[in-house]
Amino acid sequence: MNLPSVLDLLKAGVHFGHQKSRWHPKMKDQIFTERGGVHIIDLDKTLEKLEIATDFAREVAQNGGVVLFVGTKKQGQEIIKKDAISCGMPFINEKWIGGMFTNFPNVGKLIRKYRDLKEKKEAGALLKYTKKEQVEFDKEIDKLQRFVGGLVELKKIPEAIFVLDVKKEKTAVSEARKKGVKIIGFCDTNINPDLLDYPIFANDDAVKSIELITGLMAEAIKEGKSKTEVAKA
Repeated sequence: MNLPSVLDLLKAGVHFGHQKSRWHPKMKDQIFTERGGVHIIDLDKTLEKLEIATDFAREVAQNGGVVLFVGTKKQGQEIIKKDAISCGMPFINEKWIGGMFTNFPNVGKLIRKYRDLKEKKEAGALLKYTKKEQVEFDKEIDKLQRFVGGLVELKKIPEAIFVLDVKKEKTAVSEARKKGVKIIGFCDTNINPDLLDYPIFANDDAVKSIELITGLMAEAIKEGKSKTEVAKA
């Protein structure tokens, strides 16, 4: 996988941070300049951190580990889903489930319930129930799909999470830190980089920036998995 150039990052708007009034002081060394009251991220440092983060994700995948993609903000939901599916990793793009890491056994029950109901419906095993009961089953399946549909293959707490917006996903970040799950993620100018194990200094709002960084993460994971497959062959 080839890392993007600084020009590629510029074209995707990765360098645009938040307004100066919203900055986090610990991002001081990662800010190149200010334009019109908006902080501009130092893209050379973005590339350094991007290489470290993708190397780690590749290593996790190569060792058979799991990276959970997390992004529930509107402009990133479909991107998170698409790229997670492309590299065979679980995802949450609707709402973080409280206790996902700190009470995983209960979440595991929800995942198994969703899997069971879905399999029964596909096999026609729910047709023996009344129409009213079938409607209720469909509603339950739809509800569970929203929350755990991206977690069907998740059988244990993942080795790492990839987070789109650290502020929006603060509960996910908090639970990951408590359970020792490594955190990879976008680190915009309003974020404390100390919250992440592998921060990537980048705009976490612009669609093109999200597409670029998330896509690179997925590609690194694919590479890691392919190395495992070659080793087994």
